[in-house]
Amino acid sequence: MKEYLRSALGRVLRTLKNVPTGFLPELSVPANPDHGDFATNCAMQLARHLRRPPREIAEEIVATFMAKEHDPFYVDSITIAGAGFINFRCSDRYLYRELEACLAQGSEFGRSNTGLGEQALVEFVSANPTGPLTVGHGRNAVLGDTIARLLEWIGYAVTREYYFNDAGRQMRVLGASVRSRYEEVVAEKDQPFATSARVVQHRHEYRTKQLAGSKTTVPASFPEDGYLGTYIIEIARELVRVHGPDLLDAKDDDCFEHAAKQTILSDIRATLERLGVSMDNYFNEKSLYDTGAVAATLDALRARRMIYERDGATWFKTSELGKESDTVLVKHTGEPTYRLPDIAYHVDKMKRNYDVVIDIFGADHIATYPDILRGMDVLDLDSDRVEVIIYQFVTLMRAGEEVKMSTRKANFVTLDELMDEVTPDVTRYFFAMRSAQKHLEFDLNLAREASDKNPVFYLQYAHARICSILQKAAEIALVSDPALARLTLLEHEAEIALIKEIIQFPQIVVCCAQAREPHRLATYLRGVAEAFTRFYHSCRIIGERREVALARMALAQATGITLRNGLGILGISAPERM
Repeated sequence: MKEYLRSALGRVLRTLKNVPTGFLPELSVPANPDHGDFATNCAMQLARHLRRPPREIAEEIVATFMAKEHDPFYVDSITIAGAGFINFRCSDRYLYRELEACLAQGSEFGRSNTGLGEQALVEFVSANPTGPLTVGHGRNAVLGDTIARLLEWIGYAVTREYYFNDAGRQMRVLGASVRSRYEEVVAEKDQPFATSARVVQHRHEYRTKQLAGSKTTVPASFPEDGYLGTYIIEIARELVRVHGPDLLDAKDDDCFEHAAKQTILSDIRATLERLGVSMDNYFNEKSLYDTGAVAATLDALRARRMIYERDGATWFKTSELGKESDTVLVKHTGEPTYRLPDIAYHVDKMKRNYDVVIDIFGADHIATYPDILRGMDVLDLDSDRVEVIIYQFVTLMRAGEEVKMSTRKANFVTLDELMDEVTPDVTRYFFAMRSAQKHLEFDLNLAREASDKNPVFYLQYAHARICSILQKAAEIALVSDPALARLTLLEHEAEIALIKEIIQFPQIVVCCAQAREPHRLATYLRGVAEAFTRFYHSCRIIGERREVALARMALAQATGITLRNGLGILGISAPERM
């Protein structure tokens, strides 16, 4: 319907004099249903260009539309409101046909070929492998996975990728932290090997210290910026269980680093799977060094005379590319900053020939990601293919108070702990229901509430109620069969309003996918559930005459299809009972 109106209006506007070339009319859904189903303010937009009153322009547009473009199958009426708004009302025939399409398509309702043949790479989460996923990573995970699902629903071939930062100083600190805790565990007197000569010697030499500015006691060998979470101790205990004290004399920290990396990656995978996120590829940063990609990227930038040496460091001439100052790519210690391997990583992404590459970063990256795009531009890569989505931070709230970010896992709340409290379904919806650009206050009390105030409960309960209605109808031999339903009997205001909500779904999916805005789908589904609730209280099914009951059952079934498909895109279950 929207595409028909936009195309028809475009042809009408081309008949007017002095309309700017390429002008496209915008269509919106009025907040007040009394104003119609679609509206455009194109007459007011054109008033300055045409130097005519907007209402006069609107009258000419409507007259031309009715004479040349009006299709009564789609449009029941056109009216002009206020200074020149043009309002369109859909015909009932169109509504019934679209409802039939929903019932016929079932689980495929909402899918399209809009992006067929296009390939997309969505890189998200990409948390450092130095600890468990946090609440903030959870928002990233839900945002990225839901965008990927939306793209798949409109025909894209999507690859989900996690960039695994397993190179650099942070990994060395991780290895040193685990080794220090390993030494601590080995020194415990209740170990089965406690009396061995090597362990007795180790226990005699073992010392502790307090971290600077803290009352925390740690082994003397613990790095000042080491990782304090108890997960480090758990990794150390597992090493002691497997190897006993044999690693005390290890020449370096490599085995400790490797064990920590493997354990943490396994835990990250498990957490993501629990959230309903399955990555297609884990791309290791270390591979960029092993294959020479980082060195090749630096050489390519040098060949273009865009880097120089100063104070022992290697600098990128970003001041020539719109930035106030230049940027360090390699520190005076010889260790690259994050930007260099990140540029090399994006070189690799471009070589894989995706039509669109989507990067999802937290707000702490807002000042750094442009350097990646600048590096791509210098290397003559198409940075326009890269879309960067920045999401804002999450604050956990309980009873109106901010939850202090301190738990058994160190100084952060883990994603697993959040899911333990409010379930993965609730976690996904709450992370998806706000625009990524907005700070998110996650209300734990609301998330746990089993009432209509909780949007997840409200949506899932609406779906369960539909299943219950259809089940009860079947028990009295009133079986839902869309082929037998006379949809033209759906005339009640609440019925028509619900149909109008349902048939928007395919266009909503396309719009959410193209705009990369999952929150709009969450908002839409709430509207569908609210329209169903009004229908449920206004239009009985069981006890109504058979023809009307069958039509209303078909409408309930279509609502269930829409809610189920929409919740599926959000990665949320649609229970049949609650």
